[in-house]
Amino acid sequence: MGTLIVFEGIDGSGKSTQFDMLCTRLGYDAHEFLRIRFPRYDHPSSALVHMYLGGEFGSGPDCVNAYAASTFFTVDRIASYLQDWKEYYDQGGLILTDRYTTSNAIHQGAKLPPGKREAFFRWLYTYEFQLIGLPEPDHVLYMDIDATDAAERLERRQHETGTSGDIHETDISFLELCAHTGRQAADYYGWHKIPCFDGDRARGEFEIHGEILKFLQL
Repeated sequence: MGTLIVFEGIDGSGKSTQFDMLCTRLGYDAHEFLRIRFPRYDHPSSALVHMYLGGEFGSGPDCVNAYAASTFFTVDRIASYLQDWKEYYDQGGLILTDRYTTSNAIHQGAKLPPGKREAFFRWLYTYEFQLIGLPEPDHVLYMDIDATDAAERLERRQHETGTSGDIHETDISFLELCAHTGRQAADYYGWHKIPCFDGDRARGEFEIHGEILKFLQL
């Protein structure tokens, strides 16, 4: 079997930046690997994700319950696995993903009260990894950031790009729930938490990148 490394975090945590930096580093070092971003918005398997995040089922995250919404994203992941990387993974390949099953733990788990989240966490991993047959990650790198700091980053990004966020990104109270749930999930599953701030100081991209390289021994 191969190795699966997942970059995870709430919106605005900088996970995509760190994902790109590691992919660039591996490319420079001539490592063979595959990179995947979820959801795959340019594939038909993400149709329900498009509808959900676009507000077609309701204007807020809670319009679809955690278990139902999770299945929308599962469909896209299993389609990707079966079509694009199962054989490579089975042959021992290295896979890097920006988001994975782990995102459902955060964004769908946030819809539940804290006392019911661990039952959801158990269901989610059993459903996707044991029943559906997706590979379980070897490493999950969780970018740990407070919701207030993440919201400021999202606002700057949307201003710079002239875009508006989806129903997850535009609901700040939901972002706060996701930050709390993300830490709870990281503790429950044993993800590697990487702080985005050192006290009041925002850690630099290369400082965080160096920590990731050290952790992964690359």
